[in-house]
Amino acid sequence: MTLIKKIFKKRNTPILTTLTITSKNGLHLRPIAKFVNEVKQFNADISFVVDDQEIVATQVPAILSLSLEEGDSFQLKCQGEEALEASAYLTDFFEKMMQEDRVEQEIKQVEDSYEALTIRGKTVAKGIAIATLTLYETRKITQTRDTGLTIKDAIRRAKEELYDLYQANKTQHEAQIFLAQKELISADIFRYECPTVRKFLEIIKEEVARLENTKFASRIPDYRDVEQRVLKHLGMTSIVEVPSKPYILLTKDLLPSEVMNLQNTLIEGVVLQTGTVTSHASILLRSFGIPSMIIKQPLETAQRVILDANSGNLILAPTANDLRKARDKQKQFKAYQEESYKKRFENTKTRDGKTIRVLANISDYKSAREAKEEGADGVGLLRTEFLFKEEKPSFGEQVIAYQKIFKLFNLLTIRTLDIGGDKSLPYINIPKETNPFLGVRGIRFSLLEEVLFKEQLLAIFKAFQMVMPSAKTLKIMFPMISTVEEFNKAKGIALEIAQEHNINLSNIEFGIMIEVPSVIFSMKEFNEVVDFYSVGTNDLTQYIFAIERTHPTLIADSTSPIILSALRMIAQQAEKPISICGELAGLEEVTEELIEMGYENLSLSAKLIPSLKEKIRHV
Repeated sequence: MTLIKKIFKKRNTPILTTLTITSKNGLHLRPIAKFVNEVKQFNADISFVVDDQEIVATQVPAILSLSLEEGDSFQLKCQGEEALEASAYLTDFFEKMMQEDRVEQEIKQVEDSYEALTIRGKTVAKGIAIATLTLYETRKITQTRDTGLTIKDAIRRAKEELYDLYQANKTQHEAQIFLAQKELISADIFRYECPTVRKFLEIIKEEVARLENTKFASRIPDYRDVEQRVLKHLGMTSIVEVPSKPYILLTKDLLPSEVMNLQNTLIEGVVLQTGTVTSHASILLRSFGIPSMIIKQPLETAQRVILDANSGNLILAPTANDLRKARDKQKQFKAYQEESYKKRFENTKTRDGKTIRVLANISDYKSAREAKEEGADGVGLLRTEFLFKEEKPSFGEQVIAYQKIFKLFNLLTIRTLDIGGDKSLPYINIPKETNPFLGVRGIRFSLLEEVLFKEQLLAIFKAFQMVMPSAKTLKIMFPMISTVEEFNKAKGIALEIAQEHNINLSNIEFGIMIEVPSVIFSMKEFNEVVDFYSVGTNDLTQYIFAIERTHPTLIADSTSPIILSALRMIAQQAEKPISICGELAGLEEVTEELIEMGYENLSLSAKLIPSLKEKIRHV
C-alpha cells in the first residue's frame, strides 16, 4: 500500500473532485443511469455535492432533480476503504461519458412555401401528412381487474418489461431509453419507500415537481411512463380513444409507451405543443418514421391540415393548390422510402446468385403478423416467453397461441422456454443466484422444471399437427445448451412425449442455440446429433467477453474481430444447416462478411428485413 493510500485509509478523509458537465445534453437520465451503475462497484460512500446539497450517488431520481446543465459543476465526494480508487476511476469514467454522450442533431428543414397561412414549427421527424388534426383526449385510469400483485411485484414486472423492450430494440438507438427507465425505477426510493400504491404515486408526484420549469422537464414523461407501467400490472389501465380514420395528433406531450402504442393506429403525424427534439418521445417518433413537429403556440383542431415536417410548416386551411403540392411531395417522399420495401417479398439473391433466407425474430402473434407483412421468408426465432410472463398458461392456451403463428409461415424455428438470468416467472420460485447468467437458465431451467417442459413440448407438437404439417418444417431449438449430454437429454424427453402421444416427427427437427462458448469446442460431437444450429450472437458475445449483456456501461462489441473469428470457426466446423438469430444478423455493415463465411440464413427484427434484403441483392 502506498503512503497516500495509508494516509487516506487511516484518516478516512473524504476525497472531493470537481466535475463539470460538458455534454450539450446536460446530465440527463441516460448518462446518470450509466454512472450510477459504476458507483455501485466500489466499497465507498460516494455522493454528489452541489451547493449545500449532498446526494447519495446511487439515487437516480435525486441526481436527475439537480437539473445539471452544460457548464454546471458538482463535487464528487468519495469516502471509505476504496475512496481513492473510486475517485480516480469515476472521474475518468465521467469525463469520457460526457465526451461520448450523443447529441440529437437538429433536423435541417428544406425551404418551401404554401399559399395559405403557415405556422412554423421545429421538426422532430421528417415526412408529410394530410389528415384531420385531432386533439389527444385526457387519459383515464380505470381499475379493470385485480391482479393480486403487491406494489413491489408490480414494480418488478415493470422493470422486466422495460428490459424486454431494451432487448427487442437493442440494435436501435432508442433501446437506451428503456434501459434508462429501468434504472430509474430501480432506485432505492422505489425499492424501499413504496409500501403502498398511494406512497408510490406520491413519490412520482414529488419527483415530477422537482423537474418542472427546468431544462429537464422533458424527462417528466419518463416518470409518467414508469408510473403507468406499474399501474398496468396492478390492473389499472389508461383508456385512450383514437379516430378510426387517418389522423394527425395534437397533444401537449407523449409518453414513450404511448408512442409505442400509437404506431399501431392510423396515425399520420404528430404535433407536440411542449417538449424538445431530444425528449424520449421525440426519439421514438423519429425511429418509427412518424412525421412530427413541435409547435408551442396555441392550436385548435381542424378538419384537414397539411403537416410538412420536411419544411417545418403546418397549414391549417390549405388551398387546392397547397393540397396538390403536398400530395406530390408526399408521393415522392414515400416512393423514396418504399424503394426497397416494395421488393420485400421477392427472393433474396446475391449478385453471384446465392440465395439467402432472411427470417424474423418474433415474440408473439402480433410480431409474427408484422414479420409476414415485412417480407420474412420464415421465422428464425420464436421466443415463447411471451406466453408465460403474467401467469402460467394452460395447455390449451399454448396450443392455440402456437397454432396461430404456425399458420403464417412454412418455415418455423421455435425456441423452448428461456428462463433464468435476467428473466423470471412469478409463479415459480427460482432460488436467487449470485451470478444468474452463469446459473440455472435456458435448458437447465427446463430440465429442472420437467413437467412444464413436457407440457410445452406437447403443446408445440399438437399445434403443429393442426396446421397441415406436410407443407411446413418446424425446428425446435433448445436454448443455452453447453454439452452434448444436455441436448441428448432434452431431445430424449421430446421423443418420449412424441411416442406417448403418437406424434409424427417427419417434418420436425431438433437443434440448438450456439451461445455458450463450450459448444464451439465440441462441434464434432454436436454434428452427430443435432439437425441444425442457430447462433445467438447476443449471449455468445456476452460469454466470450465475460460482460453481462444488461450492463449499462460495459459494452461488448458484437462486431469485434474476436466475435467474427468465432463465427467463422463455427461456420467452418458446422456440418448441419446454420443460421444467425442475434442482433448481429441485422447489422448491414457485416452482412457481406457473414455471407462470405457461409451463413445463408439470417434472422432479425421484422422492421429491418426489407432494407437487409436490398443490401444482400448488392453483395
